[in-house]
Formats: sequence, C-alpha cells, structure tokens
Amino acid sequence: MPASAPAGRWLTEVIPTSLERIDTAADTAAVWMARRYRRPQAAFVRLNMVTTLTGSSTGEDGSSSSISSRVDRMILGAIRREADAVVVGAETVRAEGSVLPKTARLAIVTASGDLGDGSLVRRDGREAAPALVLCRPEHAGRVTAAIGDAPAEVVAVPSSDPPREDAARLHPADIVRVLRARGLRRIVCEGGAGLATQFVESGVVDEVCVTVSPFLAPVHHPFLSLATSVASEVAGMLVDDAGFSYRRLAIRR
Repeated sequence: MPASAPAGRWLTEVIPTSLERIDTAADTAAVWMARRYRRPQAAFVRLNMVTTLTGSSTGEDGSSSSISSRVDRMILGAIRREADAVVVGAETVRAEGSVLPKTARLAIVTASGDLGDGSLVRRDGREAAPALVLCRPEHAGRVTAAIGDAPAEVVAVPSSDPPREDAARLHPADIVRVLRARGLRRIVCEGGAGLATQFVESGVVDEVCVTVSPFLAPVHHPFLSLATSVASEVAGMLVDDAGFSYRRLAIRR
C-alpha cells in the first residue's frame, strides 16, 4: 500500500444514477457534496468510517489517515457540517489526535481519561467549544484528573440498563440520550472500529457513511465486527477517479 493515497479529482454520482460529475477542485464542489449528504431530519445518528477493500479501518501506520484521501476529507467536512456532535473513542484520539471540529461539538468516549499527549488541538486563531469527555459517573473523578487542563468538559453518563459484565463501557443509547439532552440532536460517530461496532449493533444508527479505499492490506482492525447481520440499503454512492467509493447505507428498521 502506498505511503499516501492517490489524489482523485473528479467525483461521479452513480447511485442514484444521475451520473453527475463534479471537479472537486471547483468552487462549487462543497455545495454539490453538501446536497448529497444533507439530512432533513432534526435528529439522527450517522456512522462515518473509512475501510480498505479487505475491511481494515487502518493502514500500515495504525491510523485511518493513510487509507483516506483528499476527497474523503472533503466528504468528512460535509458530514460534520450536518452534525451537532462528533463522537469518537479515546483510543482513536490517542492514535490519531483530534482537531476540534469547526461546527460540531467533539464528544470523546473514555473510561480512563487518557487522551494522549497534545491530542486536542484548536485550529489556529479560532474559538471552539471544549470537547465533551463522556464517562461512567464512577469514573468522572479519575477522568477529570487525567485530562488536566485540556480544553475539555467531563460529562458523566448514567446507565439506563442493569449492570453488565462490561460495566465500564458506555452504551450508545445512553451516549445519544445525554448528547440530545444538551441539544446535540444530530450525531455522527467516527469510531474507532470497536465503538463503531457498538453503535451499529445497539440499533441507534440511522445511516452508515463509508469510504472504501482501493487498497489490499492486512486487517488488524476490522472496519466492523458484527455478530449478526444488519439490514440496510444503499441510499447513495459516489466514485472518484482514483478508485475510491463513498457509500451511504440507510439502516432498515
């Protein structure tokens, strides 16, 4: 697999079969993408992930950056602009760092509060709301101590279910409930793979947005590790001239 992904420029819509094309370097590209990823609902949960053809959510360097592309990052921006909150796991923050989104609130799921060194970054000269660090109530003290002076606010997430064997793990339904209580009703989960699997298996996800990169690579971190099938249908698909495809899968209820 190459150290960096090939740079596609032209993007074509194949589902629905409009076969419309856009030059992603054009000034109109952001508006064109926004129309494809806009959701009219006031409240929804999306999953947004990238995977290789072999199903790996990371490249050889252990991050998703090496299997991403410029167009993928443009689509990421379009999806985030539709969201009130971006949910990620602390393991992903430690591995890849995290830039506070321009328009959405970053929410980090953790049991320990270990976010890595310098993992929360503000864009130069821009004010952004602090990240929300979500944890179980009994872990709030140690999480607060662990994050120190990072630009973050600790949020205790009570469980609505009886205690489970994995009691330290937050249930996606509780994460969604707490975020919506704060007025963050349009939610996108960006993984990692373990958190993504939990969100899909819990039944809270309405749509899966997945970039498939044209790489054959060992699968150290599967994109999703589902125990059972989840019914879905393709709601949209774009393809670029570097061989990347960008799908939207609507989850059937």
